[in-house]
Amino acid sequence: MNPAKKEQEEKKLHTIPLRITDTTLRDGHQSLWATRMRTEDMLKIIDVIDNVGYYSLECWGGATFDVCLRFLRENPWERLKLIKAKAPKTPLQMLLRGQNLVGYRNYADDVVDRFVALALEGGIDIFRCFDALNDTRNLEAAVKAVKRHGGHAQGTLCYTISPVHTVEKFVTIAKEQVALGVDSICIKDMAGILSPIAAERLVSALLREISVPIQLHCHASSGMSVATYVEAVRAGAGAIDCAISSLAGFSGQPPVETLAAIFSETNYSAGLDMQALEKIAAYFTELAPKRRLGAPSTCSIDPDVLIHQIPGGMISNFRSQLEKQKALDKLPLVLKEVTAVRQDLGWPPLVTPTSQIVGTMAVMNVIAGERYKMIPNEIKDYVRGLYGRSPAPMDKALVKKILGNEKPIDYRPGDKIEPMLPNATKGCDPKFIENEQDIVSYCMLPEVALEYFKWRALPPAERPPIPADVERNKDANVKPGPATQTSPAASAGAGPLSAADYQGLQQVFSALNGVSLDEIVIRKGDFSIALHKSGSELAPSGVLGPFAEAKPSMPIISSIPKEPQAPTKPAAEDQPISENATTIKAPLVGTFYSSAGPGKPQLVHVGDIVHPGDKVCIVEAMKLFNEIEAPVKCRIIKFLVADGQQVEKEQPLVAVEPL
Repeated sequence: MNPAKKEQEEKKLHTIPLRITDTTLRDGHQSLWATRMRTEDMLKIIDVIDNVGYYSLECWGGATFDVCLRFLRENPWERLKLIKAKAPKTPLQMLLRGQNLVGYRNYADDVVDRFVALALEGGIDIFRCFDALNDTRNLEAAVKAVKRHGGHAQGTLCYTISPVHTVEKFVTIAKEQVALGVDSICIKDMAGILSPIAAERLVSALLREISVPIQLHCHASSGMSVATYVEAVRAGAGAIDCAISSLAGFSGQPPVETLAAIFSETNYSAGLDMQALEKIAAYFTELAPKRRLGAPSTCSIDPDVLIHQIPGGMISNFRSQLEKQKALDKLPLVLKEVTAVRQDLGWPPLVTPTSQIVGTMAVMNVIAGERYKMIPNEIKDYVRGLYGRSPAPMDKALVKKILGNEKPIDYRPGDKIEPMLPNATKGCDPKFIENEQDIVSYCMLPEVALEYFKWRALPPAERPPIPADVERNKDANVKPGPATQTSPAASAGAGPLSAADYQGLQQVFSALNGVSLDEIVIRKGDFSIALHKSGSELAPSGVLGPFAEAKPSMPIISSIPKEPQAPTKPAAEDQPISENATTIKAPLVGTFYSSAGPGKPQLVHVGDIVHPGDKVCIVEAMKLFNEIEAPVKCRIIKFLVADGQQVEKEQPLVAVEPL
């Protein structure tokens, strides 16, 4: 096509200004600050953001829902309501993981419908619905619910590079989504690997086959995103995602100021208020040191992303999790293993939840020194087809290893999930439930939601510190929370607790029963916590707990503590440990659970006899639940840690007696 004709075609395509979606309040801080921005931070600037002239504000969904409850001790539903009240002009947008909603597995259709209805009621206008596998079946319930309740349903193509992900394949997926009734399509380049040339070809091919508007969502990881946006818009894409410059670049979105300036000289000018953008950028620049988790990256471009394809929303947490597993030095091996696991699993795109599934499996393979030695439940469910249809056939040997003679399902995963709402609060004390939103939160994230509900139910003066504050302020003074158990060492105000005492603590405050204290002082230098009575000198280093995080000095138990000699007979559930007892240890850093979830029975009890391969307990790590199996036939003697307690790699979890 000659230049003059091409210019004429571009003018026809763009009879309206370019639409820009601002991602600062969701993906911007999810990618660069580990999602640690708080509602109060947003409300201080939201009126200015509302007046910029954006097409929409992405401010909810994705990881923000989980992080609100888990780390910030905020109610995500309340956040949405407050944002809507202060930003009435600009449509609000959320990221919805299809049948996964804002969780990490498929939920029943009744939960999908109620979540969407409540989100619309709370203020969401546009739902960007995606499925990690681009399996259209997993979008059916979500898209139908959005349309039924009057929202804008945006379909999504999760962009990835593999032998099976061709332009033709993406066009086919887009046509399936249009047939579902989506109002627009977003090309979601979560890793920043969509090149300008590939974008032009894909957008052009889509516009030849479908009639709904096209939007682009790119991350800046590889350095191509600005050029990619320019080519995509010139090819006919009508909307792009950007973040304010102080929360843009690297693993986040491209800066809005840059793109607004580029397109201001074309027919695609977005007409944004540049003075407002300047004010917003200054606000978040000042806020960054208070909310950014970890030091800012010294590198703005990651060319390796073109190989490992780890998305922007995951890469910062991925490095953090490797550090917690004391395996950060193995990062190059893990990144290489990610590609190998993807191939084994049929080339799934790397976006939540498949990014966590593939990434965690790669970490486990490298840490164990043996591929697929320990397989998380989520990997097993993926191979069963419970997450959807893999883009390509999976490795046959791996499928056989995991499933044996079991056959993967061939239907929509949501079809066989029983309605969840009728028994939604089973396992949760009704006193913790305040409204229907709480019920839906509990359905999606039971452990996390219940922990938040219990925290919320306490009088403000008795609430333990917010986890996100503990992360940032390990050397700050914090007020004690509710007491749940007595520790002799703590009561005496003397030296460190023994290994046995430490194993019995669920949280730091459980050592404070009957001790009148004004504060706990967390020592940064030796990663210990001292107990301080009013008017007294600071006590010696005392309780070690989950708030003392980096832990060179934290006890890693290598042997089973013997029962102390006592005249009284030990309780039946706390049997003495025999001389030939051994332990089942944690294979990685995580959180210990004796059951598969709230309201579910323990997997085993003291006194039970188990056989090799029987499930004994759970260690949650990197958002995946890893079943810990009995290595030999043995009798369960004692649980060495409490439910919900953080455990270290190689820390004994259960004492057993081989039979």
